[in-house]
Amino acid sequence: MTESSFIPKNYSTSQKEGSIIWQSPSNIALIKYWGKHGEQLPKNPSISFTLDACNTSTELKFKLKEKPSNTFNFEVYFEGKVSEDFKPKIETFFKRVEVYLPFLKHYQFEIHTSNTFPHSSGIASSASGMGALAACLVSLEKKLFTMSDLVEKDEITDAYLTKKTSFIARLGSGSACRSIEGDLVVWGKHKDIMGSSDFFGIKYPYEVHEIFKKYQDTILLVDKGEKEVSSSVGHQLMHKHPFAENRFKQANDNLAKLIPVLRDGDISEFIKIVESEALSLHAMMMTSLPYFILMKPNTLEIINKIWSYRKATKSNICFTLDAGANVHVLYPSNEKDTVLEFIKNELVGYCQNAKYICDQIGFGSKKM
Repeated sequence: MTESSFIPKNYSTSQKEGSIIWQSPSNIALIKYWGKHGEQLPKNPSISFTLDACNTSTELKFKLKEKPSNTFNFEVYFEGKVSEDFKPKIETFFKRVEVYLPFLKHYQFEIHTSNTFPHSSGIASSASGMGALAACLVSLEKKLFTMSDLVEKDEITDAYLTKKTSFIARLGSGSACRSIEGDLVVWGKHKDIMGSSDFFGIKYPYEVHEIFKKYQDTILLVDKGEKEVSSSVGHQLMHKHPFAENRFKQANDNLAKLIPVLRDGDISEFIKIVESEALSLHAMMMTSLPYFILMKPNTLEIINKIWSYRKATKSNICFTLDAGANVHVLYPSNEKDTVLEFIKNELVGYCQNAKYICDQIGFGSKKM
């Protein structure tokens, strides 16, 4: 499928008013994407665990304008309060997706959103937020398709709408396309993964060992403040990065290596790949121009504690990092009790206000 596959034919705009609510999870990439081109397209493929407890709930209230205008009309409410901070990003998002959702200027919107985790702290709030908003918009489009006599109904399948939701979410935040459907999601064309695409995320299509199906992720909130450098700025710095091409090749190679690892349940190789990917991501930040560091001293303390604990106990615990200071502690479900005890006794002291979030693999967005 290409971009043109998501440009709709004529449909009704006689749905006068209503509301739609979706909940979309965050995700944590195992193979990281860092660097993009074109309209939110990745320079390398990625694969992520979809998280269960870290999610965004969004209610989209819509009301048909008496006359369509040349402007997007919307208000944004975050955690119950009017938020002007989010409006520029959503305005940009609407401009990008208008060709695919041409009803946007026909309606006045209220967007009410809330997170189960701190915003802008490296837990991919833009992924879950844009995922939820995209799901609401495509659900509204589905209502308009249903009311129209101008559309071939058999073309508008659930599978098509899921792909379109991921496609639309990507235009708001790249990693948001990995928050729509599936527990393991691939985004970006890879020669060894059937159906993979730069335009949308897909459910990982191959066999996955049972040990990876209930994997645990405890997120240690080292720093709940807003990141000093946004992911969008970080991605742009890859354009002239001296190590960019080698990094893109590394990511492709690591994703190829991960296929038999996921099939066979090879946790030792899983740990090597995942931790290397996390450190490579931050190495790109530290070697760009301008360079920056999103890890904090306590991030490094936690990593070293994890390595020492793993060596002493032969545990299968490991870590990964997103574009921030917080640490995602990954481990199989059969080690949950012992690892949580280690986290409470040894790692919580490095967290801001002793905060952490226990999570596990989830299964994508859901209508509320």
